[in-house]
Amino acid sequence: MIEKITKYFPNLTERQREQFEAMMRLYPEWNEKINVISRRDIDNLEESHLLHSLAIAKFINFVPGSRVLDFGTGGGLPGLPLAVLFPEVHFHLIDRIGKKLKVAADIAEKIGLTNVSFQHGDSGECHEKFDFVVSRAVMPQPELVKLSRKNIASEQRNAIPNGVIALKGGDLGAELRNMKSSEVVDISNYFKEDFFDTKKIVYTPIA
Repeated sequence: MIEKITKYFPNLTERQREQFEAMMRLYPEWNEKINVISRRDIDNLEESHLLHSLAIAKFINFVPGSRVLDFGTGGGLPGLPLAVLFPEVHFHLIDRIGKKLKVAADIAEKIGLTNVSFQHGDSGECHEKFDFVVSRAVMPQPELVKLSRKNIASEQRNAIPNGVIALKGGDLGAELRNMKSSEVVDISNYFKEDFFDTKKIVYTPIA
């Protein structure tokens, strides 16, 4: 049921496998009531949403004790899949749309995640500090970095400097023209499915 996730993450525990398999059931059930994933795309849930979210885990192995803010999480992506993979890292999921956050919170509860918290509101209402802010196609990188800067902790604990890690697609030339410090990584380096040919990770360190 989660063939692609186990293909790229062969060392999952039995509990992690069960949690991902539960997500594969719960997202379609919720999507019948609240459209958190495009109706035409729900059949590609594992590849286009769960595995896509986990590309961040190929880019960085968060150390235990890290704190990560999922900015504009919607129905819990990329935060929930990452929280399954990193049970010793805390993920704080924020979104302005309450009904989508309700879906994320319900799925987290049903699969037994204890390393997640939720906040309904705007990023300006979040005053906590995190090692990283992650995001999935929420807004252009310059705007995301500007809004996230206040939430990035100064203390470093991971292998790369604290900052913003965003999942994006398409041509990013214009968006990143003035962001010389940003690093762009092709997700096709990690995952071989055609879907990932145009998908990128954009990492912007914040000093």
